[in-house]
Amino acid sequence: MLIPSIQKTLNELTDLLSQLSNDDYACPCHGLSNATIGEHTRHIVEMFQCLENQYESGVVNYDKRNRDYRIQTDTDFAKESIIAVLNQLDRPNKNLQLQQIVDGEELLIESNYNRELLYNLEHCIHHQALIKVAVLQNDAIVIDENFGVARSTIEYRKQCAQ
Repeated sequence: MLIPSIQKTLNELTDLLSQLSNDDYACPCHGLSNATIGEHTRHIVEMFQCLENQYESGVVNYDKRNRDYRIQTDTDFAKESIIAVLNQLDRPNKNLQLQQIVDGEELLIESNYNRELLYNLEHCIHHQALIKVAVLQNDAIVIDENFGVARSTIEYRKQCAQ
């Protein structure tokens, strides 16, 4: 169920990008502290790319990701990048080490591929919630009501509606 959830979430993002001009995509949004939809999209994509690129080594460090500014300025390139991520998701689960420097100290934390995919899904949803803040200012853009909403919140809302 994890990979289909990621696919659904990233496809929602792709659908949104199809509605945006490059100008809208790269325009600073006051409600996002002048960040752009493109910057948030780049961050989402690059976190998934980082996991995929470092999968073979078994050590994942999200701080060591490529920063391809075309992803944040060109909606077509961003969509191509998302499709590439979607095509690489289905890998066997395996143990990984999450590496990060915190206050000058290196941390190595045991993890696994599925746990990191789940982290990236939740991270993606969090950034989509921020993107939604910028998008809601434009009445011409149509997004799913659950865009940027955590899966647990969606399930809770379903229970409340019954």
